[in-house]
Amino acid sequence: MYLVRRVFKVKPRTYRQAAEIISRMGKLYEDAGQRSPIRVYWSGGTMPGPANTVYMDWTEETIQSPYREDHKLPDGISELGAQLRELQEDSYIEFFEMYGGS
Repeated sequence: MYLVRRVFKVKPRTYRQAAEIISRMGKLYEDAGQRSPIRVYWSGGTMPGPANTVYMDWTEETIQSPYREDHKLPDGISELGAQLRELQEDSYIEFFEMYGGS
């Protein structure tokens, strides 16, 4: 199993607004059956860590390309993506293999 984490560097003082949009995007993927339950969180502000950074993570059984032939974007995702781009300075994705021992 894998932990997938999207990291969004956003403009100063926009992390709460960005987190709301990112959460709504994640829920669209969840509702479409394309993602396990998501978590959205941030650092900076009153929390230690890089300022103006919002994270979304979820787990996956396998790593799949978003460009695969059978992949369909959920309805409404493009509109939310456009809203997020107004706040976003950078983003990247991280992959972690999870320990499955007992």
